[in-house]
Amino acid sequence: MMTTTTTTTPAAMVVAPTYVATVPAAPVMTTVVVTQAPPAMQADVVIAQPSTKHVWIAGHYTWRDNQYQWMTAHWELPPYANATWVNPTSEQQGNAYKFTEGYWN
Repeated sequence: MMTTTTTTTPAAMVVAPTYVATVPAAPVMTTVVVTQAPPAMQADVVIAQPSTKHVWIAGHYTWRDNQYQWMTAHWELPPYANATWVNPTSEQQGNAYKFTEGYWN
């Protein structure tokens, strides 16, 4: 089985030397290319939202230890104000599958 992993960090923000700005860390996107198709999705059971600030992260597969692993759906607090969750994606490319991890943006 072929596995290729790529991690991408967007370019850093440049700030004028006369002031300091605090910005959230740039999202890190991890992409893995494998020859094994992802398994069928599992059903989520939505539980009560703990607070209005919590965001629902749907259950999804991730690639760990050279295999797909199911990540159970859950409520999560965003890491910073106005953060949005970007769902993971899987895309067939010829005989391989490009899997991009979900991340906070």
